[in-house]
Amino acid sequence: MSRIGKKPIPLPKGVKVQWQDGKVMVTGPLGKLEQVMPPRVTLEIGKDEIQIKPQDDTRLTSSYWGLARTLVANMVTGASAGFTRVLELVGTGYKVEAKGQSLAFSVGYSKPVEFPLPKGISAQVEKATKIELKGFDKEQLGQTIAVIRAIRPPDAYKGKGIKNLGEVLRRKVGKAGGR
Repeated sequence: MSRIGKKPIPLPKGVKVQWQDGKVMVTGPLGKLEQVMPPRVTLEIGKDEIQIKPQDDTRLTSSYWGLARTLVANMVTGASAGFTRVLELVGTGYKVEAKGQSLAFSVGYSKPVEFPLPKGISAQVEKATKIELKGFDKEQLGQTIAVIRAIRPPDAYKGKGIKNLGEVLRRKVGKAGGR
């Protein structure tokens, strides 16, 4: 039995949920999200909460049950409140600038790296080393974070690069050098 799947999903005011042909559509103040649901689960949409129900008691159905509940919960949260992630640039001379709907990273390359923000993602640059990214689609926000981090991944020896705020990196020891 899935412990995650058993929990009901509360519906905030202003959020509407529709389920037809295996597809869930969530509409809220921040936007509209669509997701194809995993098989073997059904949705029961009430006035103020959503319940996800399994169709049988197999192990595969149990895993789909928890997945479906998490997907719908993320869609409801995204459409009502949205998601926020903060990135931090660590390194001498590393900085970022916001230029309209794109970001310009100076991270040790000969030229600044231009990164156009996808539709639905907004960025706010705090200082020159912190970026606050906001979006209503958690999957798209996570993918954007991964692509930005790939511009200059954190280094294991010096700790330089683009990392999540509060992320702890395991540092490696360098060479012992001419003992």
